[in-house]
Amino acid sequence: MIESRPSEGASTVKSGKAAGSRSVKVWDLFVRVFHWSLVIAFATAWYTGGIWDQSHLAAGYIVLALILARIVWGFVGSRHALFSDFVYRPRIIQRYMTDMMHMRAARYLGHNPAGGAMVIALLAMLLILCITGIMMTTDAFWGVQWVDNLHATTSNLALVLVALHVGGVVFASIEHGENLVRAMFTGFKRSP
Repeated sequence: MIESRPSEGASTVKSGKAAGSRSVKVWDLFVRVFHWSLVIAFATAWYTGGIWDQSHLAAGYIVLALILARIVWGFVGSRHALFSDFVYRPRIIQRYMTDMMHMRAARYLGHNPAGGAMVIALLAMLLILCITGIMMTTDAFWGVQWVDNLHATTSNLALVLVALHVGGVVFASIEHGENLVRAMFTGFKRSP
């Protein structure tokens, strides 16, 4: 885990707008396609749960494939896609969150400590959701109450995490005067 960040080529800037308007490539094509495909697949799986079993299962398997691919990409992908670029110690995350609440958090080119923690939490939650979903389709776990309950609970927790993620993106966009949603489409962010 990374102890602290602002080093390596000024990957952060102080809160607020940075001087200049030069853009740099941050999110590679894989990360962008993964992100928006996951949004669509998870939304489809959530909406079709208990309504259209075949669509729900197909979307769930797509989510699982995306999660597994993202885990691999977290070890072999581009700089800002690597887990080593955004996995921080808990006290660094806590310090960042405190600074964020005071509107003085450093700006990061890649994921900030809170965003990195959210990526890990979402990947873990969605992986549990997929595993319990698959378990529910097997003879061994068909109708087993704890599996059904864990699947439902994990689904609700994933929705809470998604809401927190969206809120964090909006908050960071406002704090740093940068459209992070656009950056996840284009791959470019304002240079430090």
